[in-house]
Amino acid sequence: MITSLTHVDAVAQIFAAGSWFSNPAIERGLFPAIMETIYMVGLSSLLTVLIGLPLGLVLSETRKGGLIAAPFVNRVTGALVNLGRAVPFIILAIIVLFLIRAVDLPFLKAIGWPAFTIALAVSAIPYFARLVESNVLAVAPGKVEAAQMTGASRTRIMWDILVREALPSIINSVTILVITIVGYSAMAGAVGGGGLGALAINQGYQRYQFDVIVIVVAVILLMVQVIQWAGDMLSRMVDHR
Repeated sequence: MITSLTHVDAVAQIFAAGSWFSNPAIERGLFPAIMETIYMVGLSSLLTVLIGLPLGLVLSETRKGGLIAAPFVNRVTGALVNLGRAVPFIILAIIVLFLIRAVDLPFLKAIGWPAFTIALAVSAIPYFARLVESNVLAVAPGKVEAAQMTGASRTRIMWDILVREALPSIINSVTILVITIVGYSAMAGAVGGGGLGALAINQGYQRYQFDVIVIVVAVILLMVQVIQWAGDMLSRMVDHR
């Protein structure tokens, strides 16, 4: 009974005191949490695109009838990608953190946003690779055939024809990817990942500061809107159809 009254009193004080932006947790912790989330999302998204884009090309072009047809490679790569997609993010993050502890690098600890940057990338790469695969497979076969008739190399066809033609769709996929990683980064706060998720859980949920949770959610929503707007704008800019 005492605990329940304490919870009610805590919530009542939030609304009565008008402390939404004068809350010390917000004043001291909001900006660092935003920056940690930006670092985490930005670096993990970059790693995901750098690895996931060529991986998606391998998935699409090693299939039967592809530019570099290799069915065995396609099956093995596809199985590994499916395995990565099947493991829930939190479980995969814990596995990555255990590996980081086992490697024991002096500049990388198994806690905080740097460690979870790697975990986010490992989780997102298989997902993004499948998106790229579907984007590339949607390119009209006639454009590839025309390039082959001119004597273009397979590498040039993949990057200058397939990627270029699929670029608007790939940018839309990157937008989806980054927004998904924003959501995952908030989940990472539950297991020591830092950022806005940690602020919402540690200061908002555990200390019954509802204003912290609302403000964190509002900031995440704003980030998602900005990412979506930027992705839509870039996709329209590169769409030459």
